[in-house]
Amino acid sequence: MDIHTYLTESKKLVDQYLERLLPEENEEPPTIHKAMRYSVFAGGKRVRPILVLASGESLDGERSVLLHLGAAVEMMHTYSLIHDDLPALDNDDLRRGRPTCHKVFGEAMAILAGDALMTRCYQVLATLPGVSESIRVRIINEIANATGTVRGMIGGQVVDLESEGKTVGPDLLEYIHHSKTGALLTASVRCGALAVSATVTELEALTGYGSKIGLVFQIVDDILDVTSSSEELGKTAGKDAKVEKATYPALYGLEASRTKARELVESALQDIEELGEKAENLRSLARFIIQRTA
Repeated sequence: MDIHTYLTESKKLVDQYLERLLPEENEEPPTIHKAMRYSVFAGGKRVRPILVLASGESLDGERSVLLHLGAAVEMMHTYSLIHDDLPALDNDDLRRGRPTCHKVFGEAMAILAGDALMTRCYQVLATLPGVSESIRVRIINEIANATGTVRGMIGGQVVDLESEGKTVGPDLLEYIHHSKTGALLTASVRCGALAVSATVTELEALTGYGSKIGLVFQIVDDILDVTSSSEELGKTAGKDAKVEKATYPALYGLEASRTKARELVESALQDIEELGEKAENLRSLARFIIQRTA
């Protein structure tokens, strides 16, 4: 199966699980549920849940368990997007080609929608079927660490905000990117493996892959912010340079950034070489991430 077919079919499956696992729009109080669903179903490639799926399937995992888990991860990711777009943070009016949650529902409801999606993620993880209680706890801990303040998403966002307009060196730039974006992508790969009881060796290989792909994803984001239009991206282009964010193109230039991304992909593919043919979707995803245009 080619990667575009795999992405399309997997996204449909993830969306079916999200539809089932989110409260209905008319559930009381309806406004918050409409706001949650508005952002979750605004589009997006579902890269994180698909990484959960591909990782678990590379180890013969049960698809229904992985889709359940992936849907929870997508809720967490969407929460981060809603909050990231708020005026107090990145102050963006456009996400996935549509007005952002706070532009449609107001800032207060957008904050609560993000909070509710994070909470719902943990509710879903706590009842994850087909795994032992100890595995559920490990997965919840994995997601909490990846989205927290110590080398996690929130910590990365804090340092990213504090670094605007400042000269940032290579180590701090990598810390920001690994934490703000890479941590949840890495956790997606690791959680897919944890859900199917990966061996220590398998988990180590997939962790190396996930960490490198997570960094590639943000490097490509940095590049696209410079080279693409808002229409192509589905969000406001050129904002990084406008607020003087720490980015790979700003520090290294576009061509060196592209070279770095290619090197990371090659290294990630080496990490999972021993997993054989069943990891082919992971390999295709790595190539897709570096070649994406939005």
